[in-house]
Amino acid sequence: MKKTILVTGGAGFIGSAVIRHILDNSNFKVINIDKLTYASSLSSLKKYEKNKNYIFKKIDICNQRKIFKIFKKYLPKLVMHLAAESHVDRSINAANNFIKTNILGTYNMLEVSKEYYKKLNIKNKKKFRFHHISTDEVYGDLKKKSPPADEDFKYSPSSPYSASKASADHLVRSWFRTYNLPVIISNCSNNYGPNQFPEKLIPLIILNALEKKKLPIYGNGQQIRDWLYVNDHAEALFKIIVKGKVGETYNIGGNNEIKNIDVVKTICKKLDTIKPLSKNKSYINLIEYVEDRPGHDSRYAIDTKKIKKTLNWKPRESFETGIEKTINWYLEKYKSNNDYAKKKYNRKRLGLIK
Repeated sequence: MKKTILVTGGAGFIGSAVIRHILDNSNFKVINIDKLTYASSLSSLKKYEKNKNYIFKKIDICNQRKIFKIFKKYLPKLVMHLAAESHVDRSINAANNFIKTNILGTYNMLEVSKEYYKKLNIKNKKKFRFHHISTDEVYGDLKKKSPPADEDFKYSPSSPYSASKASADHLVRSWFRTYNLPVIISNCSNNYGPNQFPEKLIPLIILNALEKKKLPIYGNGQQIRDWLYVNDHAEALFKIIVKGKVGETYNIGGNNEIKNIDVVKTICKKLDTIKPLSKNKSYINLIEYVEDRPGHDSRYAIDTKKIKKTLNWKPRESFETGIEKTINWYLEKYKSNNDYAKKKYNRKRLGLIK
């Protein structure tokens, strides 16, 4: 009998990358459940529609009854829980969606997994894993010269989004300690790459630049983030679910601490070369500084020594190679991606308190 992995949020940016990686590099059967919210898309999984190892079901993780049915029908050996609301600006405008999906949805997944796990035989209990995928934003705002956050770093979430993910992390750990559910947690830095919905910084800047629109920079643009190419993240997540140790947490980062303004300028300079504007003009001239996000964290940084040492993982892409691949993808897919973005999101500013 084939090993089955249940992936929640598999139509999302990171979830779809995980599924592509699993199907391309293993013989696992993948069950993809996703609510198909505004940022979800099955387009990057289209080539797997007839793959005997892939099944998609449109399901909301807040519907516990339907999740029970999925577990009962497909008997997963592994669960990768990625379904989440993830945009900080949206959490400022509508925190309720983040509470429902990220906290109550995670609770539902844990409860169903717990009841399912209790009924497994000893052999299958030893193989079962619940992998909860989280963010480095739970560690909060790091001082400029402080060391990167490791897996034991104190939680200090700042936004409704990061607070909801921190809450979910704590729930997962409590189900491990109280109910002995075999869980693993991973916390990642900022992801980027092909297929990302253009509410996030990098695709927003690329698409705006291609349309010669203003390139909005929050505040002074000095906020620092670590940037992780999504395919590298997918590879790390699969390695964790297969080889990671139960009860452990793993940080996943790209080792690319860069200021937001420098990310934008890098994109502009590459576009100046790849798709130049008229003579003597640069995309950098489109940069516009706008009102900062309320409570905006100034720096995230993540220590990835543990996953490198214990699982022999490190990112394949530097920021230089990853951003080039990303820009080239958007250039190639520009028309279709632009139409998709316009249908669901007009790239209007969110996250301001009125």
